[in-house]
Amino acid sequence: MESAIRQTCLRARAAARRTATTTTDEKNAALSRIAAGLRAAERAILAANAEDLAAARATGTSEAMLDRLALDPRRLEAVARGVEAIAALPDPVGELIAETRRPNGLRVRRVRVPIGVVAMVYEARPNVTVEAAALTLKSGNAVILRGGSDAAKSNAALVRVVAEALAAGALPVDAVQAVPHPSRDAIRVLVEQTGLVDLAIPRGGEALIRFVTEHARVPVVQHYKGVCHLYLDAGADVDMAVRLAVDGKLSRPGVCNALECLLVDAADAARLLPPVARALLAGGCELRGCARTKELVREASLATDGDFGREFLDKILAVRIVDGIAGAIAHVAEYGSGHSEAICTASAAHADRWRREVDAACVLVNASTRFHDGGELGLGAEIGIATSRLHWRGPMGLEALTTMKWLVDGEGQTRS
Repeated sequence: MESAIRQTCLRARAAARRTATTTTDEKNAALSRIAAGLRAAERAILAANAEDLAAARATGTSEAMLDRLALDPRRLEAVARGVEAIAALPDPVGELIAETRRPNGLRVRRVRVPIGVVAMVYEARPNVTVEAAALTLKSGNAVILRGGSDAAKSNAALVRVVAEALAAGALPVDAVQAVPHPSRDAIRVLVEQTGLVDLAIPRGGEALIRFVTEHARVPVVQHYKGVCHLYLDAGADVDMAVRLAVDGKLSRPGVCNALECLLVDAADAARLLPPVARALLAGGCELRGCARTKELVREASLATDGDFGREFLDKILAVRIVDGIAGAIAHVAEYGSGHSEAICTASAAHADRWRREVDAACVLVNASTRFHDGGELGLGAEIGIATSRLHWRGPMGLEALTTMKWLVDGEGQTRS
């Protein structure tokens, strides 16, 4: 296995040298073929996905996690359109970041260039297979995909579509490769490939992120869990509060930008919390609240300390009544994962304070946490949402998959 993975990395390195200089038109043509291939192979892809779903159900996988795994015609079409949206975006490779002229006449520029070889390690979410392939190709990189065993058949069908699209054009087939070995040991070998792999991106549960981070010998951008909060400020509009809470928690409970904890200002909790709780309960959500929450919402169960800071990925929501915006910010600082933090407020001053003091990859004012998504924020798609600080934070689109090169042009200048 170690030898096979190293050979995969060597092929990816060779492919990356070619993709780095591939023209925008050639890359866009390949992406168009991928989108067309997804539509043409719909029946085969959905059949493979049905097998993965059946196997997952047999092991007792939760409905929320099955939702992350599932593909249907609508979702597959959305993936194809996402690839087309990436093709329509400006090519970041070669983009001028800055330019100066030094006193000695040197012309100094910084331009964007591909990172090189990206190792993408992820669980479930077969759409990630295509999005990672499309984004790395457009940004001039090569990618090695190591998806989870729960989506093995779906991922294999999707990678075949990508390979056929690459083979039909100018890009090397080895620019997108999959590691078929299901063991965690395969991940360890992959992220130890210094000199061949330039960046590892783990996307999945806490155990996966920790495993990659602890074993990697290459740089890692963590896509850690999404413990996302919504704070209902005193004076907030009730109807807006209901909409934001229901959308954040119930639209897709199993995704990383789903709401996991509701915070409510004690000064206005008697007005704000009951209607929000009713709407959530009507949608099948289990509420786990603090003692003050239970006084206002009898249907809520008493939360434990472990319910705060927990990513449920299900129709379960922790609820806590806090003392003002300072209490909410303190709670987020203690329990948040740095992913998405939202406030529902009528106060411009409190909105500004939330933006300044809350430390997260995305801070939202009067908007659902579900908007923290590459497609929704104009990136076309994302390879994931980074919660680490270097070299990127938030949705990783094309720009995040580049680094920079210094270009220095002179006329014979010497330093001495």
